[in-house]
Formats: sequence, C-alpha cells, structure tokens
Amino acid sequence: MSELVTGEAVALELRPAKLPSRALAVLIDLAVAFVAYLVVTFGIIASTSSLDDAAAAAVAVASFVLVLVGGPIAVETLSHGRSLGKLACGLRVVRDDGGPIRFRHALVRGAVGVIEILMTFGVVACIASLVSARGRRLGDVFAGTLVVRERVPAGRAAFVPPPPPWLVGRFAELDLSGVPEGLWLAIRQYLTRMGQLDPQVGGAMAERLAGDLVERTGAPAPYGVPAAAYLAAVVHERQARDARRAFGEVEGPIAEAGGGLDSRSGYGGGYGYGGGGGSETAAYPGGFAPPGAPGAPGSSATPRVRAPGSGAGAGAGGASSEEAPPATGFVPPA
Repeated sequence: MSELVTGEAVALELRPAKLPSRALAVLIDLAVAFVAYLVVTFGIIASTSSLDDAAAAAVAVASFVLVLVGGPIAVETLSHGRSLGKLACGLRVVRDDGGPIRFRHALVRGAVGVIEILMTFGVVACIASLVSARGRRLGDVFAGTLVVRERVPAGRAAFVPPPPPWLVGRFAELDLSGVPEGLWLAIRQYLTRMGQLDPQVGGAMAERLAGDLVERTGAPAPYGVPAAAYLAAVVHERQARDARRAFGEVEGPIAEAGGGLDSRSGYGGGYGYGGGGGSETAAYPGGFAPPGAPGAPGSSATPRVRAPGSGAGAGAGGASSEEAPPATGFVPPA
C-alpha cells in the first residue's frame, strides 16, 4: 500500500501496479494495436495501389504514427487511464495526486513509450520499472503519472460520516450523472479523514470539492450550509440511490426511521462539520438551522421538557412540574 499525499495534505491509499501485471497489460494493448495496424495497412495498400513508392511510404509512416502512437493516446485520454489491457488486468493510470489523467499526460506517456517500449522492445521500460519504488517507467516519470491497481482485495471500508438529519433527502432531485468517479473518490477520502486535517486546510479543501461538485451538477449549494455537510449530504444521496437501484424502494416504518434522529445523535462538531456548543443550534453545522427548527431565526417554538404529571392531565392536587417525581420507573408500595 502506498500513500499519495495531495496538495491539501490528504493521504490517498493506492496500490501501485507491479511489473508483471503492467507487462501483461502492455502486451494486450500492443496485440490489439498491431492487429488494428495490419487492418489499416491492408486497407491503405488496397486503396493506394496506384501511388508511387514515396507516397506509399509516407502513407505507411502516417498510419504507423496514427495507429500505434495516436491510438493508445486517444484511448487513455477518453477512458481516463483505462486502456483495454489495463481494463483486463484491473489497472488504471492516475496522476501523482491520485486524480484522473488528461490529454497532456497521455501524450507524454505515449511519446516516451515509443522509445522505451517500441524501439527497445520494452527493455528500458522494464529496467525503469524495476528501479522505481512505485514501479513507474520513464513515461510515468516525465508525465507525472502512476499506474495503480483498481481491483484490490476487499478490506474494511473507511467510515463515511453521515450528514446532519435535516439535510437527509434534501438533494433528491439533484442530477449526479455528470460527477466523475475521481471526484467521488476525492470527496469520500476527505470525509473519512477530515478529522485528521488541520481545520484551515480541511475547510479550504471542502470548499474546493464543493465548488467542483456544484460545477458538475449545475446546481448551487444551499446558502449557509457548510461545505463539509453539503458534501456528506450529496454522498449520502448517491448511496441511497444505489441502494434503491439494488434493493428497490423501502416503505413503512423502516423508511421513516431516518427522520427520527435529533440533536442527541451527535451531528455537527463531532463529525467536523463546524459549530458546536450548548445552544439550540448546536446540532446544526456552523450554527445554521433550517427554517422552522427550534432556535432558527423567526421561529417562536422553544423546546421545553414537561415533567411527568404536569399539564392538563395532572392529579387533583394540581402538582406543578417542579413537584413531579422523577420518572424512574419505581412504584412505591400502596
């Protein structure tokens, strides 16, 4: 297991791919590329039989560059680091900070790969991968990338803190189809480790992730909701949708059980969402209370605790709440 530390001081646990699995993935990719190259070459020969030798050579070089060099670059760019061979071996190319690669990363890897893989039959790539602590070849070093394993043995999943109760179900209409897996991974990593971060660093990272999420969904975040609570609520909504797709809708008391949580459940400062203290809004992150909640601006409802025996149902003596005995469950003998 290798810990990659991002610029926001968040450690991502990734498993760098070893040389055997990487070599097998490269062989699969090369086999597919050469088959495609042969098909393209035969098609070009059949269609350019009337050209002279110089023109035929130029077309052959162009087809070699486009198929054996441009093809892998385009595939890695469009698939965000998953070529056919890497997909078969459970591998993926990511940036040094754990994010998905872009065109410039794939371009550098493909250009250097022509020298260290095609021209040297993979000898330079094997030596560089054996020398590197994380199994990187020269193309990965120059591009700032790393090949990691996506399929890893199942282990104990990190605990993702749930959102505050008043945010559960608030994003049921949010479109999450445009959010990439890399962003979900970064959000989950942040939520599981936000208690270990410096408050300023964690707050800045939460704001950045929330901004990326808003940009992908196209809907602004609710005003006054802390960024960490917003991220937790959206992740909770995605997990709820996955559960509904897998198990169907849940009706009855079980579906309503999630709404019975109150401030005693420890939401807010205990999970690093902000806020805290003993006020009425202590359960709401950053002191933000939803409209109509106790302690919210404009709310006239003030929670009171009624002792047993008080009110209209009190005994004949009209005992007040101060005179009511504690509800211990003990009944004195008659």
